[in-house]
Formats: sequence, structure tokens, C-alpha cells
Amino acid sequence: MGVEDEFVVITRAIHLTKRAVKIIVGFVILLAGLVMLVTPGPGWVAIAIGLAILSKEFHWAELLLNRIKKQGIRLRDAVRGSAR
Repeated sequence: MGVEDEFVVITRAIHLTKRAVKIIVGFVILLAGLVMLVTPGPGWVAIAIGLAILSKEFHWAELLLNRIKKQGIRLRDAVRGSAR
């Protein structure tokens, strides 16, 4: 195994480690957000952050994040509309 092969192996290992850390952190924040929905804390904010992290790796997380964004915009518009 040459130096270039070792470099490729190390680079791949670093990439996979970073990906695993992102996935784990995303799920931990997402689960914490779900817990915060029934306990004191910013549950929806944590869920959005967790989904934002996971959306870089999973398409389903991106779809959920977009759905939450749309609902947030609808809620904002409803609140602004009723305040006028």
C-alpha cells in the first residue's frame, strides 16, 4: 500500500467520521426538540435545527424541514394579518 492509498483511506475515514457525527448530533437535537414539546424549552426551534443538520444527509429530513418552514410562514402571515 503506497502513500497515496493511505491518504485515500485516511481521507475516506475522516469523511465517514464527520458524516456519522453530523447524523448523531442531528438526531440528538431532533429528539431533544421532541422532548421539549412536552417539557419547558424551545422544542420547535430544536426540531428545526436538528432537521437542518439531518437535511444535509437525508432527503426526508429536508422535506420535513421545508414543511415546517411553510407552516411557520403561514402562521406568521396569520398573526400579521390578524394584528392589522
